[in-house]
Amino acid sequence: MKAIIYEEFQGALTLQNVPDPAPEKDGVVIQLQSSGLCLSDWHGWMGHDKDIKLPHVPGHELAGIVVEIGSAIKNFKKGDRVTVPFVSGCGHCPECATGNQQICDNQFQPGFTHWGSFAEFVSIHYADINLVKLPEEVAFVTAASLGCRFATSFRGVVDQGRVKPEEWVAVHGCGGVGLSAIMIAAAFGAQVIAIDINQDKLDLAKSVGASATINVATSKDVIDAIREITGGGAHLSIDALGHPDVLFNSVSCLRKRGRHVQIGIMNAEHNNSKIPIDLIIGKELEIVGSHGMQAHRYNEMLEMIKSGKLHPEKLVANTISLSEVIDKLPVMHQSKTSGIEVITDFD
Repeated sequence: MKAIIYEEFQGALTLQNVPDPAPEKDGVVIQLQSSGLCLSDWHGWMGHDKDIKLPHVPGHELAGIVVEIGSAIKNFKKGDRVTVPFVSGCGHCPECATGNQQICDNQFQPGFTHWGSFAEFVSIHYADINLVKLPEEVAFVTAASLGCRFATSFRGVVDQGRVKPEEWVAVHGCGGVGLSAIMIAAAFGAQVIAIDINQDKLDLAKSVGASATINVATSKDVIDAIREITGGGAHLSIDALGHPDVLFNSVSCLRKRGRHVQIGIMNAEHNNSKIPIDLIIGKELEIVGSHGMQAHRYNEMLEMIKSGKLHPEKLVANTISLSEVIDKLPVMHQSKTSGIEVITDFD
């Protein structure tokens, strides 16, 4: 099969011919129909993820068709249209036993712990408890955005953030995660403020559900601006970017008993960023993380897509070929593209 490979962190990306994968006993092989290009792939290429062993094939947002199954597979068959969370649980550890496969002790992550989806085929482990069958109404291109950005945002907004109708939600960063969070929060009846430095991204945020926008490049004080718009502060605030200043602003803009959800990944040197402890105590604020979403939680999200309450396809900026990843991945952190880029040509 053809696959994008790097043999050292921050090294050259090459398109190579490598052997086709075989399914594990508890796994399947998927023929890729689409795969999202995500900033997390850039973090992996940079060497920020300790699970990656070289040489490596990145890619973790995927959708495709099952073409091979392992001997122990019971729930899926060849020809099934599927996607998979970027974090898959083993099904045997204490976390999986409580339904929290997204923080499994022995997790399988295509594109991180194992070779990923920037290839014609990908091998998926623990398939029976992690694969998600795609309704015919959900196109492969749309499904490719669900595995990481959209599903992670769904869990962050709905499960971890406990969003409620009429609440004010501040979303800091309008990349794929942020735009997804905006659309999801709005679909649940919240009033959403989009915060970014890029006006094109803010315009897109407005079109997918933001009630108000703040351009950090021109705003004198983001925290005061949020408090003024919301009449006292956000009920829920989300760092969808992963930056010390964004984290601080997100916590600081909350009203009393507000909730902060951290979705954005920090660069290694920022993992111990400061937070306003005085506000956390004085206002009884909550700070929670959000890391992917379990396969068993996909049904609610997929039903909302089928019914037209959510439109993740609006977040797809353009489709690209596998070979274009070679130039695009190394500069993803500088990208000004509004929306998600999805690989659909694997030749």
